[in-house]
Amino acid sequence: MANSTALFTDRYELTMIDAALRAGRAERRCVFEVFSRRLHAGRRYGVFAGVGRLLDAIESFRFDDEIVSWLSSEKVVSTTALEYLSTYSFSGDVRGYREGELFFPGSPVLEIEGSFAEAVILETIVLSILNYDSAVATAASRMTTAADGKPLIEMGSRRTSEGSGVAAARAAFIAGFSATSNLEAGRTWGIPTRGTSAHSFTLLYDSEEEAFRAQVAAFGTDTTLLIDTFDIPSAVETAIRVAGPTLGAVRIDSGDLPSLVRSVRAQLDGLGATKTKIVVTNDLNENTIASLQSAPVDVFGVGTAVVTGSGAPAAGMVYKLVEHQDASGNWVAVSKRSPEKQNPAGRKVAHRRLVDGIATEEVVDLGQKDSTVDAGRSLIHAFITGGVMHDDYRGATGVARARDHHAIALAELPAAGRRLSPGDPAIPTVFC
Repeated sequence: MANSTALFTDRYELTMIDAALRAGRAERRCVFEVFSRRLHAGRRYGVFAGVGRLLDAIESFRFDDEIVSWLSSEKVVSTTALEYLSTYSFSGDVRGYREGELFFPGSPVLEIEGSFAEAVILETIVLSILNYDSAVATAASRMTTAADGKPLIEMGSRRTSEGSGVAAARAAFIAGFSATSNLEAGRTWGIPTRGTSAHSFTLLYDSEEEAFRAQVAAFGTDTTLLIDTFDIPSAVETAIRVAGPTLGAVRIDSGDLPSLVRSVRAQLDGLGATKTKIVVTNDLNENTIASLQSAPVDVFGVGTAVVTGSGAPAAGMVYKLVEHQDASGNWVAVSKRSPEKQNPAGRKVAHRRLVDGIATEEVVDLGQKDSTVDAGRSLIHAFITGGVMHDDYRGATGVARARDHHAIALAELPAAGRRLSPGDPAIPTVFC
């Protein structure tokens, strides 16, 4: 079994289980729902990501002897609760939106059904994965739209934690990025990896020419040479003299990119390197990428803005109990009623209504009513049934499918829904 994920949780999850066990409520069947009340800062859609990682985390959510011993020594919960946790294995159902799907305010993106104890304990791990991955995927999707078909490379590992770097690469790839600099993401999720050299490599040598010759000798003329360590025009001339007109690409990581890119393109063309590509990397985000649309940029490399809160603010997802069985086994719909934090009670079914292939609204049926004929594309899919994982959504295969699905879902948006400027959600969410 993989390393346990059981302690990637908040203490109050365990104290709730402890109290519920003592009160005889822990085994009552419950339905929890994950949704976001609003989109961040006028964004017009969100991208649901993290499902494959979450399924792996749930599979590894086990309290082994070492963990139970530590919980006991810290007196976190009672002996009764420790006995329950020692045999914990999620046996319920998980269903929701496919990874890569778009979501809007109120979209019921995930539903977890099981006993209160086995479902409530998953709250923190569910939200930590889905909030981060969906934030990154949403930012990455906007950048992909801004790039308008030009490749993007995710390269933000040095701007976040080691685990988040891998997760970010995965989420960005699902949302349309072409590659990542993170090798673990390549190994684990099958994402193409890219990378050449940093300024330190150039500075190691006695001259820029010597550095370029070393790199070309190692990787051939199809490599990418970094040209802004000293003087860019001089570096371009040296790069083509060393590698010839078949040089794969040059990278610019500083300066006034719009004017620099144009002058570098003109210089490359004048030297006969008409097919040498230009890669830019300099604290890019969706707005700077959009501003470079008219410039002859071939590839964008994005770091900080796709992996951190500056460009990928938390998706704002919450985990709420919406339905449970009473003592007689009857289902009771429940919801939080505090001001500004209300949500519709009960389990739900969601569809994307389309007209001529374009989304017009998100239709959310309360209480799993039978859907009407014109309800549209069904959004709810089974991920876990009776504790059994559906492997179609896991591993590298799941990532590839999520990427393909995101492209389909994004193409369904009305043109106004893909604008980068702040505005209302691309389509309304209608509760029936």
